[in-house]
Amino acid sequence: MQAKKRYLLVSVGASLLLLAYLWALQVGEFQHQKHLYTISQNPALPRQHWPDWNHPLQTYLDGAEQEVDGPQLLHQHTSPRERREIRNNIYKSRRCRMDTCFDFRRCENAFKVYVYPLQKNEKVSESYQKILSAIQESRFYTTDPNEACLFVLGIDTLDRDQLSAQYVHNVRARIQSLPLWNEGRNHLIFNLYSGTWPDYTEELGFDIGQAILAKASIDVDNFRPHFDVSIPLFSKDHPQKGGDRGYLTSNNIPPSRKYLLVFKGKRYLTGIGSETRNALYHIHNGDDIILLTTCKHGKDWEKHKDPRCDKDNEEYSKYDYQELLHNSSFCLVPRGRRLGSFRFLEALQAACIPVLLSNGWELPFSEIIDWSKAAVIGDERLLLQIPSITRSVERDRILALRQQTQFLWDAYFSSVAKIVLTTLEIIQDRIHSHTSRSRMMWNALPGGLYTLPHFSSDPSLFPFYYSVLGKSPSLEFTAVIQVMTPVQSQLQPIVKLIIAVAKSKFCAQIVVLWNCDRPLPPKNKWPSANVPIIVIQGESKSMSARFFPYDVILTDAVLSLDEDSVLSTNEVDFAFIVWQSFPDRIVGYPARSHYWDAGKARWGYTSKWTNEFSMVLTGAAFYHRYYHYLFTHYLPPSLLRMVDHMANCEDILMNFLVSAVTKLPPIKVTQKKQYKETMMQQGSKTSRWADPDHFAQRQTCMNTFSSWFGYMPLRHSQMRLDPVLFKDQVSILRKKYRDIEKL
Repeated sequence: MQAKKRYLLVSVGASLLLLAYLWALQVGEFQHQKHLYTISQNPALPRQHWPDWNHPLQTYLDGAEQEVDGPQLLHQHTSPRERREIRNNIYKSRRCRMDTCFDFRRCENAFKVYVYPLQKNEKVSESYQKILSAIQESRFYTTDPNEACLFVLGIDTLDRDQLSAQYVHNVRARIQSLPLWNEGRNHLIFNLYSGTWPDYTEELGFDIGQAILAKASIDVDNFRPHFDVSIPLFSKDHPQKGGDRGYLTSNNIPPSRKYLLVFKGKRYLTGIGSETRNALYHIHNGDDIILLTTCKHGKDWEKHKDPRCDKDNEEYSKYDYQELLHNSSFCLVPRGRRLGSFRFLEALQAACIPVLLSNGWELPFSEIIDWSKAAVIGDERLLLQIPSITRSVERDRILALRQQTQFLWDAYFSSVAKIVLTTLEIIQDRIHSHTSRSRMMWNALPGGLYTLPHFSSDPSLFPFYYSVLGKSPSLEFTAVIQVMTPVQSQLQPIVKLIIAVAKSKFCAQIVVLWNCDRPLPPKNKWPSANVPIIVIQGESKSMSARFFPYDVILTDAVLSLDEDSVLSTNEVDFAFIVWQSFPDRIVGYPARSHYWDAGKARWGYTSKWTNEFSMVLTGAAFYHRYYHYLFTHYLPPSLLRMVDHMANCEDILMNFLVSAVTKLPPIKVTQKKQYKETMMQQGSKTSRWADPDHFAQRQTCMNTFSSWFGYMPLRHSQMRLDPVLFKDQVSILRKKYRDIEKL
């Protein structure tokens, strides 16, 4: 009986608590609506009187209500139905995921991005223009909105600080008027700065609806995983393309630098972001930990001056920031007014391991990048533990972290174009999740931008991961010969070439690309061979067709040949053996070089024999078949059209591409001075290599290609690999590649 009474009392108590909770919710809602009504009646109320929204994306509603150029979202004259629709939209946008707020049907054919044209007299910031240009110069760009998968606004949304000169007014009304807006579905919005003094919230001043947000300094509570993209904060001076290289040389020893931990920046005397920076003096020791702050910023800094300012300002002026940056193992990256900071990218470039003190910051590209391999993630509340944490990192770990900062900087952060393309690639991986790149591919050389998932999602099929996965290249190759002149005699170079290549014990098949206007010769005109000879004709007359990823090519290695190349079987075998040790690079015979012509302020091209080279022409060279796919699908159509129009430079473009991917020069084998460079034409024996116009075209190509890449990717080398005992005074019978010496 006593037990029943206890159960009854517990039940009654629980019911009373539930009723009290529901009553409190009703009262809260009433007060909230009353507050909104008061605000709508008094738009001039100070900011601190605005409601404190707790839900991550409620700040977007705040911004829309504060927009003085557009209508109030929840005005007292708004009908109940309209208010419900607004709340429903906000509710949906908070919980947006790719499967709920993205229309995959628009992306069934291809991943294409449409940029809204700028309106008449529309002005955008320098940084936003770089973003738009990066998209328009990419392979994803389309001018047809009907074939677009993703839409990017022509309205500058980067700076949403109402006190900024870059702030664009009336954004909400302008976006809502776009005929393709569709509540933001399949739209991508870029933002670097949000909120304003004094609290710097993440409000944008307009409702993004169901659009994907690519935002800097985004808080984990506001970030919608696998929908939004966290991007780094970059300055207006950040380069559009290319970008400077990192400062760490390969395998830099010793791994430790002069200083252990450094920072030099503003000390916010009041307001958000001041707590951590005001406390840095506690761990500054003036020896190996140099943490410098200055009070001298802002117009009225002296009004807030404290007793420590004079000493801090004096110490601040003693050190050069760049000298500290490049001579420290760790760089402190505390939050600024917002969560992100320019210090983050500066530390990455300088190979100074970032020590992040910005609680709640969703790190840039966190969906794909493993930041534990390149940064130390600290806690603002445990500042005093930072010195002991950094001192506990072992030297080999320091070197590994620094090397990873250089990879990440170069792969994803060194230019605006790379930041934008990484953002687009992440979204594309979500759409085509069945072929998305693995985390290993994003976090290891050459990075996600150069490992296209439509080739394969299996890392073992890419040449870059053979050593990591313990895999060896295939033991056979496919020869691809481009033929542009008719086969009329068994004495022609093409016939001799096929015979020599077919005799190689490593040759699996020969693919002939018939780009001749004449019909195919009868079978009796072709040489007999013990390997299959596959002829592909009529698909394309373009020069870039020689690098198309034909399905018939199944071997890892491709031997690219011009029809007039002169190679012996021994030369083919030796070059293939060398390629197996360098499967990610071009390995071959005819070498060329580039140089900077200071007089003309442009890149030059030379075929002179020197100790250095930077290109190996694809008239007689091995490379991995993946480069066919990369050449066809990574490079923009404009470059491929240029190559086809000029009927020239496709070999130079392939060298640019491979060097950009590997950051290494090609491999040259033997001197091979007898490489025949004449392009035999019917009824003529003139050499195109002696043609001044042909040479001038190649000079033009060098500069056009370097302009698109944003830098010169070619690397010089003096290494040449010869067969063992080649040219030595040893009996010819004891040499493995005897025929090479006889040439």
